[in-house]
Amino acid sequence: MLKLIRHASQSLISWGRRVGLSFVPLLTAVRLAGLVLAAIALWGFAEIAEDVLEKETYAFDVSVLFAIQQVQEPWLNPIMLGITTVGDPGVLVALCLLVSLWLIWRRHRPEAFTIAIAAVGALGLNMLLKTLFERDRPQLWARTVDVRFYSFPSGHAMLSMVILGLFGYLLASRLSRWRTQIISGTAVLILLIGFSRLYFGVHWLTDIVAGYAAGFVWLVACLLSLEIHKQRHQLPSSEQ
Repeated sequence: MLKLIRHASQSLISWGRRVGLSFVPLLTAVRLAGLVLAAIALWGFAEIAEDVLEKETYAFDVSVLFAIQQVQEPWLNPIMLGITTVGDPGVLVALCLLVSLWLIWRRHRPEAFTIAIAAVGALGLNMLLKTLFERDRPQLWARTVDVRFYSFPSGHAMLSMVILGLFGYLLASRLSRWRTQIISGTAVLILLIGFSRLYFGVHWLTDIVAGYAAGFVWLVACLLSLEIHKQRHQLPSSEQ
C-alpha cells in the first residue's frame, strides 16, 4: 500500500510536468477529484440499492442485524461501547485537531495540513450525503446508544477509515520495523468500529460498507496529495 501510493504520486507529478501543471493546482485537483469520486461511488451504491435491489437489500440488512443480535452479551456491551466511542466522528475530529497542533509544533506541517483536510472533507461529505439520502436508521430493537441524524452512509465507518487509516499510514511510514503490526492493528480497529454500529443496531450493513468505500477513496486522495507535497520538497527548485 505504501509503495503503491508513492508510485502513484510520482506518476502524477510526472504527468503534471508534461501538461505544465504546477504543484498547487495539482494538489487541489487530486483532493477535489477524491471528494467527487467518493460522492459518485456513494451515489451509485445508493441508487443500485434503491432502484434495483431495494427489497433484497433490506431483507439482507435485517437478517444481518438479527444475526449479530444473537451474540450480544452483558459483558460485551461495555467493550463495544468503548469501541464505538473511539469511532465517534466528534472524537475523531477532536483527535485530529490535537494531532495536527502537535505536528505543527514539531514542524511537520504537510502532515498536519493533510490531517485537517482529511477530517474536514470526510465530515463535510458525510453530512452532505446523509442529508441527500435521508435514510432512516434501523429500529429493530430498543437502542442502548444515543444516535442522531440519518443513517446512510455511516459516519463512524467513513471517518474511521479516513482518519485512522491516515494515522496508520503515517505511523507505518515512520516505524517501518512495526509496519505489519501497525497496518493490521489499524485495519482491525476500523472493522471493529463498523461492527460495533451493527452490534447496537443503529446502522444497516449497507451503511457501513458505503461509509468504508467512500472513506477509502477520500483516504487515497489525501495520501496522494501528501506524497506529492513531500516529493515537491525533495526536487531541485528548478524542477518545481
